[in-house]
Amino acid sequence: MNILLAGASGFVGDNLVRALGAAGHTVLPVSRRHGLDLSTMCTPADWCGLLDGVDAVINAAGIIGEHGSQRFETLHTRIPLALFRACEQAGVRRVVQISALGADAKAFSAFHRSKRAADEGLLRLDLDGLVVRPTLIYGLGGRSASVLMRLSTWPLMPVLERGRQWVQPVHISDVVATVLRGLGGPLTQRVVDVAGPRTLTFADWMQTLRAAQGLPRGRLLHVPYRLALSVALLGQALDPLLAPDNVRMLHAGYCADVAPAERFLGRPLLAPQARLLFEDASMLWSTP
Repeated sequence: MNILLAGASGFVGDNLVRALGAAGHTVLPVSRRHGLDLSTMCTPADWCGLLDGVDAVINAAGIIGEHGSQRFETLHTRIPLALFRACEQAGVRRVVQISALGADAKAFSAFHRSKRAADEGLLRLDLDGLVVRPTLIYGLGGRSASVLMRLSTWPLMPVLERGRQWVQPVHISDVVATVLRGLGGPLTQRVVDVAGPRTLTFADWMQTLRAAQGLPRGRLLHVPYRLALSVALLGQALDPLLAPDNVRMLHAGYCADVAPAERFLGRPLLAPQARLLFEDASMLWSTP
């Protein structure tokens, strides 16, 4: 298949480029790194010329925090909706949208609300749309995962309050496999939540990251919620990951039933293992 991949330079996008190539597909990567600035492609007309000969489209564009000209409403909503409408006009029926767990009716953050608007827009169109909503993604090359890996080596590991927020980390290979599964076979408009099969507290996840690096269990630094929000408010100018909404999302915690995703994939999702922290999605095709 000829596949247009928007957001091809990000963590998920980069893994998809290599996985799609290994599966025999031809990829048209769209990102600033590949010479196309997504922030300028806000109308269907901006996309139509790229869709000639394209069989399917994947949107993996996204940011975890706003900075400079990169805004949630633009990158998560306006641009994807323009792409989806262009697909409808060009007759490209198969579209996979990579969203996020929590982008639902209970969404309170600008991140999740902007993702949800694009998800719902896709499912309203006359397309074979698949919305993939992963939870916390880990694996080699993931920025947020690498930040947590570094924090887990500290003598005192910072956690929000008691660190009892629930998380279901999912490996990048399971996210990629879900997208690839959505490209083949019959597909009706649907949403698939992709989360790891083990539910951990955030503190336990930090201890898991620490153990994977050969370190003994560490002591926790309990950071009060309001203090964390204040630090994030001051620090977000230095790093978008420190946005207050990201603290609120961690505080909320996100879990999902893994059974629908496992039925969709036709296999169990991967439980966290030390080796997986240092592997990317290439294990999909390199493992016998």
